[in-house]
Amino acid sequence: MLTPPPEHIKQGDLRTAMEFFLNLLRASGSSEKTILSYKAAIEDFIASTGASTVKDINQSVIVSWINSKLKSAGKDVTKKRKIQVTMHYYSLFVRKWLNWLGFPKEVVPVVKRPSSAEISAMSEEEVEKLFSACRDLTDLLIVSLLFETGVRANELLSITGEDVDIDKGEIVVRNAKYGKERTVFLGEFSSEAVKRRLALLGEEKGRRLVELSYNGLYKRLKSLAKRAGLDKRKIRPHVLRHTFATVAIRRGISLPALQRILGHSDIKVTQVYMHLVKDDLKKEYMEKFTSQDAMKAREVFLEKNKEEVTFNFCPNCGRKVIPGSKFCPYCGYRFHASEEVTA
Repeated sequence: MLTPPPEHIKQGDLRTAMEFFLNLLRASGSSEKTILSYKAAIEDFIASTGASTVKDINQSVIVSWINSKLKSAGKDVTKKRKIQVTMHYYSLFVRKWLNWLGFPKEVVPVVKRPSSAEISAMSEEEVEKLFSACRDLTDLLIVSLLFETGVRANELLSITGEDVDIDKGEIVVRNAKYGKERTVFLGEFSSEAVKRRLALLGEEKGRRLVELSYNGLYKRLKSLAKRAGLDKRKIRPHVLRHTFATVAIRRGISLPALQRILGHSDIKVTQVYMHLVKDDLKKEYMEKFTSQDAMKAREVFLEKNKEEVTFNFCPNCGRKVIPGSKFCPYCGYRFHASEEVTA
């Protein structure tokens, strides 16, 4: 909970109010990444509306800002989706800022986020090919850490030797998306790769495990995909994260546990991976509910009970009703104890 703004801030210049708000976020422990996100949203709002003081703001100004940004995409579907995603977050950030300044939350409509694009994941056979294409330790670190821990690309690139507890097989992810540290766990290949990297680092534990830029990581993964004979257009760092999640679900990990490992703020985000294992779920369902034993048991039950199951008729609507029913399931007619139900 942020400290309410002093009166001179509530009545003054918007940029001064923005800086005061950002400093409060910083003092409350928000990450620099979060602060920059708020700053980008608020600066866009101020620049687009032309408002200079808090008194210049009203709902009409806010709605005009949102609508003008959404309309700027024109008919370009890709651009429209991108702007809609941006404005979803911008509207949330500006809402929190203006609410801090004393405006009701309802003054800022939150732009609906477009439905997530279809998530793609690799098969385990494709992952094996990617491992086989590794030529050096950096390749192995990239593939094994992305696949076996589920970290995001930027998180991977920020991990240092100091973040690793090799004896416990754990890594503390400090540069997480939402500013919250979390722990991920090393698998068979990633554990071996990290051990070798730590041995090379020696006393320089402050150095990163993967010393590449994001572009460098992206290009190296594309090269790996090409060597592995895979479609490099479909292989990206985040696809390996999706693959980790789907494999984890197939192997029985619970959604709450997976949510914590992936660092999702909302379990609804984690649930999107369930559609990728739908075929597995269907197969298990069919095995349990349509197996020969199940079918045989059903036939025995029906044969045993076919003479016992009789029906009466509702005196109101005339439809079949199981004896002993208190209400007709079709018309709702209530049967009275003294009433004879015609057979």
